[in-house]
Amino acid sequence: MNFNLFSELSYEVYSPTTFVFNIQAARSASQKILKESLLITIPLSTEEFELDEVRFIKLHVDKPMFFTLTYNAEVEVDYKIIDESSLFQSIPLINFDKKIYPYLFPSRHCQSDKLEKLALKEFGKYSNEYSKVSAITDWIFNNIDYISGSTDAGTSAYDTVVQRQGVCKDFAHLGIALCRALNIPARYFTGYAYQLGTPDFHACFEAYLGNQWIIFDPTKMVPINGLVKIANGKDAAEVAVGNFFGNTICTYMNVQSTTSGNFIPYKSEGNVIQAISY
Repeated sequence: MNFNLFSELSYEVYSPTTFVFNIQAARSASQKILKESLLITIPLSTEEFELDEVRFIKLHVDKPMFFTLTYNAEVEVDYKIIDESSLFQSIPLINFDKKIYPYLFPSRHCQSDKLEKLALKEFGKYSNEYSKVSAITDWIFNNIDYISGSTDAGTSAYDTVVQRQGVCKDFAHLGIALCRALNIPARYFTGYAYQLGTPDFHACFEAYLGNQWIIFDPTKMVPINGLVKIANGKDAAEVAVGNFFGNTICTYMNVQSTTSGNFIPYKSEGNVIQAISY
């Protein structure tokens, strides 16, 4: 399936500021960028760099000004539908690849060590890791209210449990933290989402099951096969859409994902889809 991606971000800059953006679609064996462009309304020098397969763009503004950054891309995504029964068998932690271990540890927004008691009480009864992650996803959907603007960049998974409200990144952080509390590797996913009701980027999470990363979306707001990955990280702090170092404010944001093909959505229940293979 091919997706047409569009994002537009505007900033009012008040003093010299360095920006680091993370808005470009990821490149992988399952995700091919057919074409893309990056435009800025004023002449600013940009540099692209990669860290752990995540694509970043950096630029510097040396005086007060207003600018808009626009990204367009056409991306071909090849999702793999996986039989749930293949995920029921547990893989011993000792057999994990070394790259997986960082996703077992607590992180800034995903304090799995503080949620171990809750995780064991609610999900310890399930017989396999896939059933546990599925139950976590449903529990978050049923117990956390999705309320736009209810949290900020500092909100953690523990805060979300207490406040019982959040947005997609908070749902993802809570899912990650509860998985890690049960010794299931989990990582943050940020990307573009087809049929998302509000013009924004979308966050969910991936759990490592059966030696592969499987995607879960506790918000259940979009078709699970309508996602285009930007990046993975331990949590949102690693792969924020935009970081800035200086005095500035984002005044406008518009994000869209469309397709001209015959899109057939898979429901969250009954199908497990591997978003991107590594």
